[in-house]
Amino acid sequence: MSRRLLLTLFCWVQALFALRVMYRLLRTAGGERVRPTLQANPGEERRLAIVVPVLNERERLDPCLDGLLEQGEVVAEILVVDGGSHDGTQDLVACYLPRDPRIRLLDASPIPANWNGKSWGLHYACERLAPQVDWVLTLDADVRPGALLARSLLAHARGTRLSALSGAPLQELPGPGLALLHPALLTTLIYRFGMPGKPIRMLHEVQANGQCFLIRRALLENCGGFVCTRASVCEDVTLARTLVAAGHVVGFYEVGDLARVEMYRTWQDAWENWTRSLPMHDQFSGFHTLAGWLEVVLVQAVPLPLFLLLLCKRNHAPGLLWLNGLYVALRLGVLAGSARAYRHRPWTYWFSPLCDLPVALKLASSAWRRRHTWRGRVILRGGVK
Repeated sequence: MSRRLLLTLFCWVQALFALRVMYRLLRTAGGERVRPTLQANPGEERRLAIVVPVLNERERLDPCLDGLLEQGEVVAEILVVDGGSHDGTQDLVACYLPRDPRIRLLDASPIPANWNGKSWGLHYACERLAPQVDWVLTLDADVRPGALLARSLLAHARGTRLSALSGAPLQELPGPGLALLHPALLTTLIYRFGMPGKPIRMLHEVQANGQCFLIRRALLENCGGFVCTRASVCEDVTLARTLVAAGHVVGFYEVGDLARVEMYRTWQDAWENWTRSLPMHDQFSGFHTLAGWLEVVLVQAVPLPLFLLLLCKRNHAPGLLWLNGLYVALRLGVLAGSARAYRHRPWTYWFSPLCDLPVALKLASSAWRRRHTWRGRVILRGGVK
């Protein structure tokens, strides 16, 4: 096969995946956000349970609990479920118990075989909810909820008539290294699934964020609780996909200042841990894991180095140069648009496309690995040891 034919074939394949990404971005542009709601709807008092799964979160849990104390009358109980911490997490929670009778500490250890630890903690807590609870809000320990978060999520669910939705908190970038890497990781989600803000009805379009996930209790119980996620390394996405596969509609929305999150403190932490779940590879994925990865490689990662290389070789494949210049412009547009996902942006944020290629390679290796580690605990896709 001639070199010219190979270049033509590459152009067409790259253009095909680029059109998929562009169509997705256009279709999901202008989505809704969760707006602050000052007052709860009559009848919603004490109808919501907040579940916070923890494992060795002593250094990060304080801001989360402080924010939960401010949630107001819609919250019936706050369940902090521990998966076997040994860093003083349970002692910290015990200090909060006298401050608010709604807080309960549950010890879910030891984790049963073939269960992801977080999934087990969520399942364990949801089997022990107060009788009057109609809604369950799961929050990660690194989330810093604002006082209006719970009632605003309930109001949004009511307004959109959704029984399950998750929220994207405002991201914190504590250092220049993380600001260089995190946006490249986030962009892989945007290219594969589009922007937040729309109800989701198709399985391959599912986005979800377990950092902030609201679901009606009856719906959760009807799908068997978190049993469907017990062998998943992306339990939030697996739960949402299970719901969509059963014919339900789920939502994914930005929550802005209603909640902030510092997912990781260093770029090394994000590199090792977010890439564990970021491929979103589970029993529902199939072909779409590969297709999404090809979109990341061909439309996000390759265009910038290829454009610079072709720019140095003048009069060499001008069509390929022009097309990849277009894809680079698209990448810079997404970078500018996704800036609103971050509370503050160190200067290195604007150089994050330089990380796109190593991120794409890391996603490939993570997607096909079965063995992962989180907080010293080995997690196997298909079971936990």
